[in-house]
Amino acid sequence: MEKIDKLSKEALASRLAQLPGWTLRDDKLSRQFSFSDFVEAFGFMSSVALLAEKMNHHPEWSNVYNRVAIDLTTHDAGGISNRDFQLAEAINQLQATSSTAETRA
Repeated sequence: MEKIDKLSKEALASRLAQLPGWTLRDDKLSRQFSFSDFVEAFGFMSSVALLAEKMNHHPEWSNVYNRVAIDLTTHDAGGISNRDFQLAEAINQLQATSSTAETRA
């Protein structure tokens, strides 16, 4: 299995500055989404689940009614890696195609 490295603080700051909507919280990439209702929120989660499974990199997340909170970290690396940014970017692309999603930091 390929070794995955944790990003340095400098690399993390640089990458985060180029990733709209995501923040650093509790040493994880974090973003919250709001939808018009539970069905739309759950549909978004289902789409993210398919992306995550394809990438073999799974988020920590929660859903309450119309809100979805996503945290990304690479446990094998002991922090945030390039894999987290790749998944975050894919989630951003998915969100961009969903006109009903609103984001909150």
